[in-house]
Amino acid sequence: MSEILLDFNNVTMQFGGVTALSEVTLQISRGEILGLIGPNGAGKTTCFNVMTGVYAPTIGSVTFNGQSLAGLKRFEITKAGIARTFQNIRLFSEMTAVENVMVGADARKKSSVGGAILRTPRQRREENESRERSMELLKFMGIADRAHNAARNLPYGYQRRLEIARALATEPQLLCLDEPAAGFNPAEKQELNELILKIRAQGYTVLLIEHDMNVVMKVSDRVAVLDFGKKIADGLPDQVRSNPDVIAAYLGVDDNAS
Repeated sequence: MSEILLDFNNVTMQFGGVTALSEVTLQISRGEILGLIGPNGAGKTTCFNVMTGVYAPTIGSVTFNGQSLAGLKRFEITKAGIARTFQNIRLFSEMTAVENVMVGADARKKSSVGGAILRTPRQRREENESRERSMELLKFMGIADRAHNAARNLPYGYQRRLEIARALATEPQLLCLDEPAAGFNPAEKQELNELILKIRAQGYTVLLIEHDMNVVMKVSDRVAVLDFGKKIADGLPDQVRSNPDVIAAYLGVDDNAS
């Protein structure tokens, strides 16, 4: 039996009178790629925000690696081993690519603020290790040739890859990708799929939120589907693709139509 890495158990998320998630249960097994899809407004990003500590669920619980995430701050969840990217790219635009990745690596540093100010041997050693690791990640992502370019000057696809590299620099067990194919053409989407498989081959577990069903179906081991905040399907890609409820959600088919 596969080990459950993350257990998203019976989660309801309400904002005033609006229910963004309703009794959603998801389990992510260690080493798998789980695709989470659904139409716009289905609640996909809200799931991410609950998992990563942006929101505390109104009802339900989230357990990661056997530990409840209740009450943990976002940086504590990052240290626990969950990293994410964002639907809208969030980079430090004036910093170089390698500096952006080093920011992610800072999550694992042990030096104190005083050590950083005084430039202690331990702090200098950690900074050198962080830079080396960041360069390795840029090479892994295929963008090492732009390591010293300001993030704002990178092509859009490179910025997407840079954000993933920064997330990987936190040394996560679970990598959450929020709409990474947004704005990509078909060729770039294919490259993204190959990159996600490459990341999984390095031992990471991946949760992929994506509006483009074709992207998810090609790369995921399993797919879960949300619609209006409720989970309507969960299974193998081919099973989900042919599910009548999923087809209705994407195509707007009236279930009561004759």
